[in-house]
Amino acid sequence: MARKLYITGLDKDRLLKLIHGDIDLKEKNKPYINDLELELEKAAVVDPGRIPADVITMNTQVRLRFDDASEDTVYTLVYPSDSSIKEGRISVLSPIGTALLGYQAGDVIQWRVPDGTVRIEIKEILYQPEAAGDLEL
Repeated sequence: MARKLYITGLDKDRLLKLIHGDIDLKEKNKPYINDLELELEKAAVVDPGRIPADVITMNTQVRLRFDDASEDTVYTLVYPSDSSIKEGRISVLSPIGTALLGYQAGDVIQWRVPDGTVRIEIKEILYQPEAAGDLEL
């Protein structure tokens, strides 16, 4: 059974503008942009004040476990202009970023990346702007 994906209307609108507005970006990241578009199409759009607190939205900080890694990794899902892998801020247009958007704590995702397929377990949401009341209008 497919899992239900959630996204705020604001995130969806901003992401669609981003991926449709920059031709160079779209060509450079074409397979991941296509994956993101598919994810956006199947996601349920939810008012920011009603999105479940355990859902990964933009600017959410999340603790993950990759494949059989012995340690967890913490990332914040951000727009490309804010990304910095050294600082743990991963672009939503990266393969892993695209995989995370809209999923919930406890979900396990199998996702295509340049080196094959990776298994990602979403261990915990450490910070979600909507749950914290940091709503962008």
